[in-house]
Amino acid sequence: MKTRLPMRVRLDLATPRGGLSLPIHYNYLINSAIYRTISSDYATFLHDGGFKLGKRSFKLFTFSRILAPFVLKGYRITFRGRATLFISSPLLRFLKELVSGFLRRGYLNLNGSRVRISGFEFLESPFISESVIIRTLSPITVYSTLRGEGGRKKTYYYNPKEREFSELASENARKKYFLLSGRKVSGNLKIEPLRVRENVLLYKGTVVKGWTGTFLLEGPKPLIQTVYDAGLGSKNPQGFGMFEVIS
Repeated sequence: MKTRLPMRVRLDLATPRGGLSLPIHYNYLINSAIYRTISSDYATFLHDGGFKLGKRSFKLFTFSRILAPFVLKGYRITFRGRATLFISSPLLRFLKELVSGFLRRGYLNLNGSRVRISGFEFLESPFISESVIIRTLSPITVYSTLRGEGGRKKTYYYNPKEREFSELASENARKKYFLLSGRKVSGNLKIEPLRVRENVLLYKGTVVKGWTGTFLLEGPKPLIQTVYDAGLGSKNPQGFGMFEVIS
C-alpha cells in the first residue's frame, strides 16, 4: 500500500516573556505571515487567484486558531506560555516552501512581533472512514452572496442546521477534489452539528460568521480527506474550516 505524505504541519511557538499580544481578530496577520514565508512568485500566484474552476478560485490551504492559554482585554488577546499553530494543505509545493521558510527564518512575524518557532512536526493523516466525528480548530463558515433591495449584494451565512450548509460545503469539497485529482466523485458530504456555537470574526474589517465545536461528517472518503487537507467550507486561506478527527 502506498504511504500517504503528511499534509499538515504543527508549529510550536515560544511566546515572549510578557506574552504575545495581538488584535482579537488576528486571522489576517497569520495569513500575511504565511504569504511572506513562501516564495514571492508562488505567494503572488495564490494570493491573486490560485486555482480556478469556473468563476471560483481556490488557494487550497488553511490554518487553525492559535492554541494557547490567553487573556482577553478590550480588543486585544494575549497568549502566554507554549502556543501551537496548525497549517494544512494538499499542495506539496506549498508545504515544502513553508517549512523551508520557517527553517530559514526561525520565527513567525505577527504584527511586528517576531515569534520564535521552537519546533515543528509533520502530522500523519488520521484514519478516514465514511463517517467521522470532527472537532474544529478554526470556525467553519458557509455562505451565499445574495441580491438585496435595489440589487445590492448581501452575504448570508448559513447555520449548520440549515440544509444549505451541508449542500454548499459538499459542492465546495467536490470542486476542491476535482482540482486536485482531475476526477469527479459520486456522493455528497453531510454535516451534522453535534455541539456547536457561533463565532463572529472580522477579517480586514469584514464580518465573517462561522461555527466551532463538534460535527458528524459523513460522505465519500476522498471528499473527507480533501477537506481535512484543504479545509471544510469557505474562506479556508483566511483561517476557516480546519478540523481534527476525534472519532
